[in-house]
Amino acid sequence: MKKINRKSLLYKTGVEYGDYTINHVQGCSHGCKYPCYAMMMKKRFGQVKTYEDWCEPKLVGNALEILNKEIPKYKNKIKSVQLSFMTDPFMYGQDEVKNLSLQIIGTLNDNGIKCTVLTKGLLPIELVNYSHENEYGITLVSLDDHFRVQYECNTAPYPERIAALRALHDAGFRTWVSVEPYPTPNMCEQDLAQILEEISFVDKIIFGRIHYNKVATTYKQHKEFFNNAAHQVIEFCEARNIAYHIKNKTLS
Repeated sequence: MKKINRKSLLYKTGVEYGDYTINHVQGCSHGCKYPCYAMMMKKRFGQVKTYEDWCEPKLVGNALEILNKEIPKYKNKIKSVQLSFMTDPFMYGQDEVKNLSLQIIGTLNDNGIKCTVLTKGLLPIELVNYSHENEYGITLVSLDDHFRVQYECNTAPYPERIAALRALHDAGFRTWVSVEPYPTPNMCEQDLAQILEEISFVDKIIFGRIHYNKVATTYKQHKEFFNNAAHQVIEFCEARNIAYHIKNKTLS
């Protein structure tokens, strides 16, 4: 895998439920076609030229060196560090990415810093050896493999994704699921209740509408659809004592 160098790594995220984050890979081999917000931002600022370029991830070769320099600077400000907002720390089938992610989590934990992880790949079972303050999550917007192949091309199959999350839950870790970007019915006919039942073991669910998709915007009842879906998530979570967060502008 190709490598790049950076001058900085840790930064405060503007995402509504985030604190600090770290993006130690440029690009993502998952190649999601919602389209991917991270890819659009990287193209906008000239860091990535094409979709094909985005799908060939590059490791930040000096990530650990930078991290060890930045931790003393930010340590007292950080509540948690999320891996990652602009890439995926456990890309499906990418061992080099997985190994660097584990090293970064270990370094942060050794300095008393909690990590929050989100992936469309597989959460490795090796994470049981890291701090029990860490929280582990997956993105899950469907159970339909045809949808996954069309929109989340090279991600982990849904049953494997859920099983890896459940293994960490059973090991005593806090787990969560991001049900975002949730597709409209003209993109994928499905039952949200089935998805929620599959993840009913988790500690938190985040739900959000889909953005930037031309097919979704042609669905005339999209505001009513997302209102109803958000209330369904809220009712489900409150009945089971699961924490939840509804993303901004999902409820109108």
